[in-house]
Amino acid sequence: MKITTWNVNSLKVRLPHVLTWLEANPVDALCLQELKLTDDKFPVAEIAAAGYRSFFIGQKTYNGVAILVRDGLEIDEVDLIRNIPGFDDHQQRLIAVTIAGVRVISAYFPNGQAPGTEKFAYKLSWLNALHDWVAAEMQRYPQLALTGDFNIAPDDRDVHDPAKWEGQNLVSPEERAAFFKLIDLGLVDSFRRFEQAERSFSWWDYRMFAFRRNAGVRIDHVLLSPALAEKCVGCAIDKTPRAWEQPSDHAPVTADIALTVPVDRTDAALTPL
Repeated sequence: MKITTWNVNSLKVRLPHVLTWLEANPVDALCLQELKLTDDKFPVAEIAAAGYRSFFIGQKTYNGVAILVRDGLEIDEVDLIRNIPGFDDHQQRLIAVTIAGVRVISAYFPNGQAPGTEKFAYKLSWLNALHDWVAAEMQRYPQLALTGDFNIAPDDRDVHDPAKWEGQNLVSPEERAAFFKLIDLGLVDSFRRFEQAERSFSWWDYRMFAFRRNAGVRIDHVLLSPALAEKCVGCAIDKTPRAWEQPSDHAPVTADIALTVPVDRTDAALTPL
């Protein structure tokens, strides 16, 4: 099973990129963030033509998340979740669905703006609610993947210039503590399970030739429960789409898990993995 997270920074603008990327990389689940469109504008037909089912929750101009599931995979829609249960929030930031026995969560973590601001306080509150809900989900689903744009660079090696970023949003002690509080639940940063090139990032500002200079940060993550982490055979950032015309400022991150994936037998045209 291959699970990818990708903040597309407007699905309307980046739909051709998503379809092109999926054609070359037919992953089992593609978790998207920052759709920036309402549900009625979601390109269900175009994505279905590419061989994927869509689960989404959108919002005009801001936020919005989705999970695209490859045709033929078993999906349990009974526990389809949109947003953190019990957390009063008008922002559409989370969706979860169970795919072939794996609980997959796509989340767009709040940016936070800057420590000390109202938006930062909202971010910390959201992170606390997420932690408690994920802890309960892990009890119900031993195989769980928490994916998304976390808007947190957990370590100095995840930042192109740690001294320049010190104390700022995305790297503050409070945000990093929240990240490792999730790790303390037993979740594993799949990217760091493997030897990676130095200066490996997933986001680059559009300004000041940041991508060309590789002046980025690693804020897009796939965290895996222990049952999945032990079967994870690789995790990689694909920088290729970031070099395309009118790209998202994020790159997709894919975790490759050596897991037998049950297939919906009603679709005889599909071959099991």
